[in-house]
Amino acid sequence: MTGHKRLPPWHEQFRLPSGRELLIRPIRPEDAGPIRGAFSLLGPDEIRQRFLYALKELTPEMAQRLSQPDPQNEFALVATEPLPPGEALVGAVARAAVVARTRDAEFAILVSHFIAGQGLGRHLMRKLVKWAKSKKLDRLYGDVLDSNLPMLQLAQSLGFNRVRELDTPGLVRVVLDLNP
Repeated sequence: MTGHKRLPPWHEQFRLPSGRELLIRPIRPEDAGPIRGAFSLLGPDEIRQRFLYALKELTPEMAQRLSQPDPQNEFALVATEPLPPGEALVGAVARAAVVARTRDAEFAILVSHFIAGQGLGRHLMRKLVKWAKSKKLDRLYGDVLDSNLPMLQLAQSLGFNRVRELDTPGLVRVVLDLNP
């Protein structure tokens, strides 16, 4: 990559097949507003589909919390327009959080429908896996709606296994063993 200035850790440019350029980077506190803005455009079904669990809305508190991960045991990336944090539209959020007193982390990925189906979810998931491995964790898992076939297929293609159906009807847990 000649001519490009080196990007900080976990920062990279990502070009969608449509030609649109995104910047993938760690989430910043300034992203809370744009994330809520992006969320307000989604219908409840979409939020259920895309945030993997039923989230009626993203409250200011949740957006705040999401945008300020604890560096010790949480990791969150956003895919944004290449503009300064706070101004950039956020098209996707991916996060993983270590479950207290375990070697497991739980993931959640939200990709806006404007840019869904272009390989971004897969790319972000790979980043979460890389982070989890860097933390020497044993497993990365997430609970996915059984109607969310793209996410289930993505997880399967990356080596995740479906484990028991959860107590919550309609949810499937997918687990990736990080030291097979």
